Amino acid sequence: MKIAVASDHGGYELKEKIKQHLIERGHEVTDVGTYSTTSVSYVDFGHQACEKINDGLCERAILVCGTGIGMSVVANKHKGIRAALCTNTFMVDMARRHNDANVLVLGARVLAIPYAIMLVDIFMSEPFDGGRHQERLNQITKLEEKICD
Repeated sequence: MKIAVASDHGGYELKEKIKQHLIERGHEVTDVGTYSTTSVSYVDFGHQACEKINDGLCERAILVCGTGIGMSVVANKHKGIRAALCTNTFMVDMARRHNDANVLVLGARVLAIPYAIMLVDIFMSEPFDGGRHQERLNQITKLEEKICD
């Protein structure tokens, strides 16, 4: 799967571990930055990753900042993006199964790296259940079209 990864300085170390993990599992990873621990704005990098999805260059994205809150706010400003800030396995499972989340957001300062990697694996492997959940996504799409245009 083609996946974009992005972080700010606070999420850089975790993003690098996630990127390595995804590549080892055969995914094609597009890293849009940041590329160091030098202080930067999460807004720029979260936006770039979401654009990769909306441009059709990536299927999903994983965004990392200190808490995950800033990146999730930025991501969900984009039409067609369903970003889920997840801190446990149940949240990731439901984000994929019920919401067809196409962006996983993680907080590097609130999750241990091995646990975050576990969340990534769930995000990458769980399917979307469809059915009644698709009806809700259709409602969200109509709302986006009304509000965002």
